[in-house]
Parts: sequence; C-alpha cells; structure tokens
Amino acid sequence: MKAVLATDLSAASEATIENETCLKCLGRIGIEEMHLVTVIPSNVHRGMPGIDFETRRRKAIRKYERVIEDAGFDVETHVVRGTPHRRITGLAETIGASLTVVGSRGKSPLENRVIGSTARNLARTTETPLLVNRIERAADDPAVVRQHLFQRMLYATDFSENAERAFEAFSYLRHATQEATLVHVETPKDPGLSNDEDPEAQLGELADQLEAWSIETRTEVRQGDPADEILAAEESHNPTTILIGSRGHSRLRRLLLGSVSEDIVARANGNVMLVPPSRA
Repeated sequence: MKAVLATDLSAASEATIENETCLKCLGRIGIEEMHLVTVIPSNVHRGMPGIDFETRRRKAIRKYERVIEDAGFDVETHVVRGTPHRRITGLAETIGASLTVVGSRGKSPLENRVIGSTARNLARTTETPLLVNRIERAADDPAVVRQHLFQRMLYATDFSENAERAFEAFSYLRHATQEATLVHVETPKDPGLSNDEDPEAQLGELADQLEAWSIETRTEVRQGDPADEILAAEESHNPTTILIGSRGHSRLRRLLLGSVSEDIVARANGNVMLVPPSRA
C-alpha cells in the first residue's frame, strides 16, 4: 500500500513525521511506500528577491525523507507548486495512494469561519481515505495528541453506503486495532433506516465482524445532532481515531451547513480518518 504524507515543514508537521509510534502504526496496516509532499503556495514566486523557497524546501524535506527511510519505508519526495489541498489530492490520485496523512492542530475559530485549513479542504475534496493526525495546539514544540493511531477506534455510522465503505477499512486497520466503539446517532428524521430496522441490531452485526478479528467491541445508539453526539462519544471513550465516511445521506446539509465529517475534522480532540465514497 502507498500513502501520501503531506507536510508544510512546520513544527506541527515535523511532529507527525518524526513520531516513531505513528510510523509503526502505518506500517502495521500495510503501508510500504510513502510519498512525502510539500506544496509551495502559488502566490509565492521564484523571482521574489532574496528568497528561493523551492531550494529551501527541498533541503528541509531531505531530513524527513531520512527519518521515514530509517523507519523501513520506501520514500519518494515531491516539492510542487499550487493550492495545497488540490496538489495533495492530485498526487494521491496519480500514484494510487491508499491513504493521505496530514497533520492538523484544529479547533481554530478563524479556520472554521473563514476559508478553512488544508485539512478541512482535504476533507471536502479527497478521493482517498484521509487521516488527520491531531497535533497539540498551544505548544512551541508540539507533539502528536494520540501516538497509537488505530489502537482504539470510534466508528460512526448512519448506515449509508459511504459509512459501509468506511467500515470496510477495518479489513486492514484490524492489524493495529485492539478496541472499537460503534456509534449511531438517531435524528428525528433518520433517512438511513426504515421503520422496521433496529440500529442496535445493525450495530451488533458489525460488532460480530470485528470480534471475529479479536477486536474488543462495544456499541452505542445516541440521539441528537450527529456531530455533537459523535464528539460526545469521543469524550466518553477516548479513542485514538474516529473513523467516519466523508459523505452521509443528506446532500442538502452538506451544501448549506457543512457536513458532519467536516465538523468532526475541525472539532475532534484526537485523530480523524475520513473515507470518501466510491468513485463508481
């Protein structure tokens, strides 16, 4: 499996790349080849006096390349120009990546209200499963918040096709997962279920699949706003990563109010893994 690891060469990005435990977790789920990419914003020009961003970034990225090689991965580096989330998405599609990894400090009111961070833009546009690795926010020398990426998973489902696709990620995550909490949030008009379907029973069927892989599993049905309740479940169960489909049932909600997945990326305390719909 191949992964794209995006970096802006900041201290936060360095925390993701240099965390030995995180790298081991990626290896455990089958990642063998890592493509390390940094994007020079399109408004930064080669001719700016006294500044050679491309040379500086190529020099800086070599240090990260050695770290990843020492962890046992094959590595290719890419220094490109353009809009960060578009170039990262394009590279992932070009190489056929199974996962894109990006560090994010998250929880910035400015990011949420204005244009959004690279991580949030990737959440909107990615065609590849996206792992948002949460970094400490208020620290001069930040570290990753959850070192074991997939040890304790919180899987949130609305029983849509995309949620089912997200659950399929356990086929490789199981090699690094010990515990899982399966959560469904009921809303007054729940388009995911017909009147004769029982969410507890459906979660139970999913739990049986995980327990067959020796993953200790619990299920929980909540009522209320999906994003709020998923985040409340995160607070209760302290997972290392939330796993969720990047599109739910309501296209209208996504267009007008922002999707549940985008809210989770912006507000979660720990890591978030988004799985987009199948292109078909």
